[in-house]
Amino acid sequence: MSKRARQYIGILAAVVIYYIVHEGAHLLSALCFGVFKQINFMGLGVQVDVYNTRMSDLQMGIFCLAGAAATLLAAWLLVLLCKRICAAKSKVFRAVMWYTSLIMLLLDPLYLSLLCGFFGGGDMNGIALLIPQAAARIGFALLGVVNAVVAWRYLLPEYKRSFANGD
Repeated sequence: MSKRARQYIGILAAVVIYYIVHEGAHLLSALCFGVFKQINFMGLGVQVDVYNTRMSDLQMGIFCLAGAAATLLAAWLLVLLCKRICAAKSKVFRAVMWYTSLIMLLLDPLYLSLLCGFFGGGDMNGIALLIPQAAARIGFALLGVVNAVVAWRYLLPEYKRSFANGD
């Protein structure tokens, strides 16, 4: 299989995995709170809809934070498993894990620190019920910087080495 095909498969699979983890965490918290309404499919996106009038501010904050928390936990699990993943024989699997690691490490911190202000807030609206929005945005920005450094200094060399070996 060509490198380009592996890249496309890796990116597509990473986006699907991200949605499953992120929206799955929202779904689980909505089910736990007994407020699940429906799943909305919106273009390329997915959204878990809830009966928000039945939720306290704490529940709404937890519901909104659950997605980012799940993706960040998954990201750090992938970081911890990096050497094992890079030892796998399948280049497609390694490509999927590389792009999944990047998306999980960087997407939510980027969105919740910078982009949420341009797109209606999304999860930040609920997170702001738990802590001040400025503090949350600064915290996610710092987390994004740490995650970017980990991706650049640790993950990238490991994955580069694994693909350079020609296995």
